[in-house]
Amino acid sequence: MRRTAAVVLALAVAAAGCTKRVHERPILGNGDRVMPASDAVERARADARRQEAETTARRDEVTARALETCAPAICDAIARGELAIGMNETQVLAATGTTESAWSVRDGAASSVMVPATRSMAPRDAVGEIAIVQLRNGRVQSYSYRESQGLRVVSSEEDATTDGRARALADALLREGDDYAARGDLDAALDRYDRADILAGNDPRVTYRIATTLDKQLRPVEALIQYQLFLHQMELEKIDAYGRAWGNLADAIAHARERVIVLEKR
Repeated sequence: MRRTAAVVLALAVAAAGCTKRVHERPILGNGDRVMPASDAVERARADARRQEAETTARRDEVTARALETCAPAICDAIARGELAIGMNETQVLAATGTTESAWSVRDGAASSVMVPATRSMAPRDAVGEIAIVQLRNGRVQSYSYRESQGLRVVSSEEDATTDGRARALADALLREGDDYAARGDLDAALDRYDRADILAGNDPRVTYRIATTLDKQLRPVEALIQYQLFLHQMELEKIDAYGRAWGNLADAIAHARERVIVLEKR
């Protein structure tokens, strides 16, 4: 036993005494000089200034081409820095202040799709971050913004207005609220419905969702008010004015009337 321990100790001492040699090529040879860091920084700055000047010149060229034959409404949109239905690809670049390198373009038979070349530096216009631009026969058919509630699609001039954006955001909040309600998170659902109500303004769909959510939360006084408001919004003459668009709310109307009767008796 002692002999084995002595052998192990001797091997350990021998290993400790061995020098490990690493053969690597030197970074610098004899007589080489280390360049000052300031020279490298200055070269990088010069390259950045040159690239910026080239990009600016290219953007100016694109904008000049875009404004050559544009219609008045398209020219106004370019001046505002906003996308618009009917733009061509060059006008899209001008409206977003970008060059071809900022986009990845997929061409089809009669259509093409423009998406950001990189998500970290996605093109933007005056409204927000652009997710996708779809062109048909060389003209913008629709485009989408990436927003906190998801993608907002603009496929008509009305969608691009402030009211159109409010309607789209209200619809997104309604869908998000419905998802929370399905999962049983009524507080989060009511929060989305309230925000949608501010944007939509007097929309019976929103009012009914608020009413049913308050009803499920056992808040009868508030639920009663919202049910009554919903029925007021859905008067027969208004239903006739809306036409079939609100026909699917017939069950909601019947349910609201029933709950009004029940809650008034409490």
